Amino acid sequence: MSAHTQKNREFTGRHMLLIILSFFGVIVGVNLTMATLASTSWTGLVVENSYVASQQFNRKAEEGRAQAALGWTGKLTISWGEVRYSLNDAAGKPVPLRSVKVLFRHPAYEGADKAVTLAVASGQEFAARHTPRDGVWIVEVDTDAGLAESYRDVRRIMISHGALQ
Repeated sequence: MSAHTQKNREFTGRHMLLIILSFFGVIVGVNLTMATLASTSWTGLVVENSYVASQQFNRKAEEGRAQAALGWTGKLTISWGEVRYSLNDAAGKPVPLRSVKVLFRHPAYEGADKAVTLAVASGQEFAARHTPRDGVWIVEVDTDAGLAESYRDVRRIMISHGALQ
């Protein structure tokens, strides 16, 4: 007869050390992952200095009201790798523009921001080659239309398959 004896497994200090090292290894790994993701995404910074921005708020609001009173409407088109912009007055006639600059700002990632200067394409329409990535963008159009301040057109847009939706 053979007696098959089962050896009792003991919980030793080495087992406890492995458990503790594994536990803290997971915590450190998760913290490093989260810190890396946080440092490579949006900083959360909206303005450099909130006090200075608050001092300029009333002036910018007044400029916005004066601009809205003009009744001008901007036409932005994005398709086939081209960005086009034109501006019409309240009567629907083209407003003569001297220059047009467009800033594509990604709402969550500053690294994807892109400034594009448009050139005269035809008549009073300005255009440039640029294909923004698909997704949501904040577009800031600054035009020199002969006013004391530049005419600003700010929009939140959606790009899908390289075209404005």
